[in-house]
Amino acid sequence: MPTCPHARACGACQHVNEPYAEQLARKDARVAELFGGIDGAELRLILGMDDPYRYRNKVVSPYAPGKKLPGAAPAGKGKGSRGDRARDARDRRAAGRPRHEILCGMYAAHSHRIVPTDECLVENEEAKRVILAIRNLMPRFGMEPYREDAGSGFLRHAVVRVGHTSGEMLVTLVTNGREFPGSRAFCRELVKRCPGVTTIVQNVNERQTNVILGEREQTLYGPGFILDQLCGLSFRISSQSFYQVNAVQTEVLYRQAVELAGLTGTERAVDAYCGTGTIGLVAAKHGAAQVTGVDSVASAIRDARENARHNGVENARFVVDDAGAFMRKAAAEGERPDVVLMDPPRAGSSEEFLESLAACAPARVVYISCNPETQVHDVRHLERRGYRLRVLQPVDMFPHTDHIETIALLEREGGR
Repeated sequence: MPTCPHARACGACQHVNEPYAEQLARKDARVAELFGGIDGAELRLILGMDDPYRYRNKVVSPYAPGKKLPGAAPAGKGKGSRGDRARDARDRRAAGRPRHEILCGMYAAHSHRIVPTDECLVENEEAKRVILAIRNLMPRFGMEPYREDAGSGFLRHAVVRVGHTSGEMLVTLVTNGREFPGSRAFCRELVKRCPGVTTIVQNVNERQTNVILGEREQTLYGPGFILDQLCGLSFRISSQSFYQVNAVQTEVLYRQAVELAGLTGTERAVDAYCGTGTIGLVAAKHGAAQVTGVDSVASAIRDARENARHNGVENARFVVDDAGAFMRKAAAEGERPDVVLMDPPRAGSSEEFLESLAACAPARVVYISCNPETQVHDVRHLERRGYRLRVLQPVDMFPHTDHIETIALLEREGGR
């Protein structure tokens, strides 16, 4: 079993140095504690990974100044005029001599202190190499790391996304300003060092905020997106797209969800909180007669429609709407789906959504949750409205962490 030397300082993977079998047993026990009191429910064992390492296909790293390097003059205290000092700084950058070391890696738990990590047991190795290559190129191209307290410096973060099946890599450089002198030469050198990089995007974020990405961006190299395959479908992934970071377990999760939905080719399904349409498109391809995806985020729906078009899926449509409001209107108009697939945020569903779902009275509900503690609350609410929990299937999407993903199959008593 490999061990992580950064585990205590980093804290991102709470159990990375524990045997994986023990981690899975702990998660099974937690699920049983939450759902064990529900009569008639089949609590299945968690589905773990054969190889629970290097699974994160999205790697994010901040860049920040570290300790002052030997021979560097203190900022703002060199001899001569302000103009002389500015020219000196430019000369130092041009010569590839930074004033401070450049830190990249993980934030320590509950802080903005960077734990330098040249290796990570859960991050994709190729993506990690790109993160480090960017750090090593920054002095050569005069790219100062972002200083959070002063709001100064140029490069804030890099986000690297890797297509699990395609191997394509998207690099997003988050900069504190739009001007990027030498960007074409920088991109050429990065691709030379990391040939797997197929596209590079500059995202501009000039706000003093904890949010990583800004709203403005431009493509510096390549098409500006990558393609990847999931459950036999092809998905276009851009810098802003939501896409699961563990592709191996996402396939397990989605295939289990579609299997529990019991699709036979005749069902009308609703994909609530559909995001970019991944689970809905999988259902449309694997047994649903018609799928309607609903999400309140317009950009996500645009991506979902593009993904449907790209895959030639004609039995799925996507609408911008609040999921609860959509279900309420469907019930009022007598449009009752046979199956509802739902994947709400960590906070769970609203009471309004659950009531509107019950009013639509689908025969089956497949509830995917990234937080079983809120899911059990919602399940009990639906039980009071005529549903029964039949199966609960945990999936280990994030090995070495406390995170548990669960799929709940609920059936309406008496059918329709």
